Amino acid sequence: MTNIAVTAAPLSAPPAALPARLAKGFVNRLVIIIPYLWLLFFFLIPFIIVFKISLSQTAISMPPYTPVLDFSDGISGFLAGFRELNFDNYTWLTQDALYFNAYVTSLIIAAISTMLTLIVGYPIAYGMARAPATIRPTLLMLVILPFWTSFLIRVYAWIGILKPEGLLNQLLMSLHIISQPLVILNTYTAIFIGIVYSYLPFMVLPLYSSLEKMDYSLVEAAEDLGCPPIGAFWKITFPLSLPGVVAGCLLVFIPAVGEFVIPDLLGGSQTLMIGKTLWNEFFSNRDWPVSSAVAVILLLVLTIPIMFFQQAQAKAQEQGR
Repeated sequence: MTNIAVTAAPLSAPPAALPARLAKGFVNRLVIIIPYLWLLFFFLIPFIIVFKISLSQTAISMPPYTPVLDFSDGISGFLAGFRELNFDNYTWLTQDALYFNAYVTSLIIAAISTMLTLIVGYPIAYGMARAPATIRPTLLMLVILPFWTSFLIRVYAWIGILKPEGLLNQLLMSLHIISQPLVILNTYTAIFIGIVYSYLPFMVLPLYSSLEKMDYSLVEAAEDLGCPPIGAFWKITFPLSLPGVVAGCLLVFIPAVGEFVIPDLLGGSQTLMIGKTLWNEFFSNRDWPVSSAVAVILLLVLTIPIMFFQQAQAKAQEQGR
């Protein structure tokens, strides 16, 4: 007779493995919790504070507004503060055309600047991705190198380049391309130049990341099948690089909408953008409630489209599966 040994599977994990599983579960939860804590302390709490200020009224005091929903008077005082809340500051924004024009101008300038940055940055990223692997780190370092210099100094340098007696006009006049200096400083052209130059690395790096991972044998196969190079680019290369395009456009567009330094230094005092409007309300007019309302609306204008885009991306991925 043949003896068949039956080994029973353990019903539970050995006691020695239990601490390891608990430690692994704790680490996994910690990895998830840390980003949420970061968003809580550096996004949600500041947003709540700004939103609370936007519901208050201006006062001659320090800080220059009447506190609302304050815990200094206890829970009863905090609950009583709900009766004092009003949205007069948001109503004021709809009555004054200055704020609407500032929002629209900022969105238009940011959109044009983003498109210009994409036009300039895509060939740079494509050239870096197709360059030999030995020189790619050097090219990447050259893109990152401007970040080692102060942002304010770099913007000030463009004043010396673009002013009527600046380096650009001197070069063009010495080459007899122009007979009199070009007026570029204190115009929207100078703003576009400053934004494209300052935010170009934010466009190049995501594009380079997408293009470097692309399988270029697909382009070669398309060309072997008779597809012209331009057609292969628009049908294969560009669609595969869309994640980098979207990421780069968002990284440029979002900060460009609220930009203050570049419009103030290169665009002059007549430039109407929401960043300058916020600065004037906070520090010149000292109207913190209205400026907080402007900031809340700006945040919503920038956040809501991103949320819709993420939902559309998630649905597209689900349909692709």
